[in-house]
Amino acid sequence: MSYYERHVFFCCNSRNDPNRKSCDDSRGASELRDYAKAQVKALGLAGKGRVRVNMAGCLDRCEEGPVIVVYPEDVWYTYVDRADIDEIIEEHIRNGRVVERLRL
Repeated sequence: MSYYERHVFFCCNSRNDPNRKSCDDSRGASELRDYAKAQVKALGLAGKGRVRVNMAGCLDRCEEGPVIVVYPEDVWYTYVDRADIDEIIEEHIRNGRVVERLRL
């Protein structure tokens, strides 16, 4: 059994290279990770045995990003704004339904 019901990793990689995309540079991955973490806590979903939202280094999919991966389902998402994050939290994290329109 997993330590967390769901573990959400946000790629927050920053390359500072104008020739290569990264999830944090000009895409706001760190800010949206902070937002997601606060939302999960506010909804009472966070904690041992529940949901954990973490920052990750490069997940090697920045060209498709920004990206999130949700375990244990191993579902990869991209997103644009808080509305996308809210949808992922409500549909996948709370209700176990994959958000196909954001899936990579």
